[in-house]
Amino acid sequence: MTKKLILVAATIAMTFTSGAALAAQCSNNASGFDAFKRDFAKEARAAGIGKRGLNALANAKYLSKVIAYDQKQARYFKKAGRTSANINKHYRRSLKNMGGIGNVKSKLKRMNKFLRGVEKRYGVPKEILVTIWGKETSFGGYTGRIDTINSLASLSHNCRRSGLFRPNLVAALKILDKGWVPRSKMRGAAHGEMGQVQFMAGNYLKYARDGNGDGRRDLINNSRDALESAAYFLRSKGWKSGGSYQPGSRNFRVLNAWNESTAYQHTIAKIASQL
Repeated sequence: MTKKLILVAATIAMTFTSGAALAAQCSNNASGFDAFKRDFAKEARAAGIGKRGLNALANAKYLSKVIAYDQKQARYFKKAGRTSANINKHYRRSLKNMGGIGNVKSKLKRMNKFLRGVEKRYGVPKEILVTIWGKETSFGGYTGRIDTINSLASLSHNCRRSGLFRPNLVAALKILDKGWVPRSKMRGAAHGEMGQVQFMAGNYLKYARDGNGDGRRDLINNSRDALESAAYFLRSKGWKSGGSYQPGSRNFRVLNAWNESTAYQHTIAKIASQL
């Protein structure tokens, strides 16, 4: 779920940054990245990361393009939510990327039976779920190609929001250790978001659900797993069944837990209301 990194990072980060011996130093460029990885490996071991995860960390590459994107995106979303005109522009662009309202309705119709069941279990409207799915990845059509470990290692090394990304890097390494996602398939968006609803690794670890009953939690290839996980996440963040999700409501505020961008929240609420 981009573009807000919804993991409650501060609490978890304390585990990994307590004690000078375990503190990997951040930097605002590639300088010291190898040293950072060696120091971070100590934190990873302390968090229970095994051989598979540690090998992935050791082989991580610094991605300067990810750092540049992080800074650019922060400026974009701040501007996008500044005025009503900018919010509407973001809405129109998002709807176009989804293929128009007719395409969103078509996807909702195709998944309607399953989504009605999800709505009954979690209280999150099917219109909200299909809109998030469409906005995040064009209904699973594009989930990102950037190596997640490389991305999270680079962002963890960068000082701007290191404390936010480090717990997600540890979570991604745990996912590898558990065998939930093969190393070759661990790819996504620039901030390390993965799968059809773009979960950060920490949220993947905590909120992923098996939506199709096959015993796996595959948010990358399985739309039912992804949509049920999104519903579980929103309910866990306080979504109230049957309540409004328009601006000013409790549920609208819950959308902030998904993505802190004002333009994003308004876009989800507006498109869902048209379905």
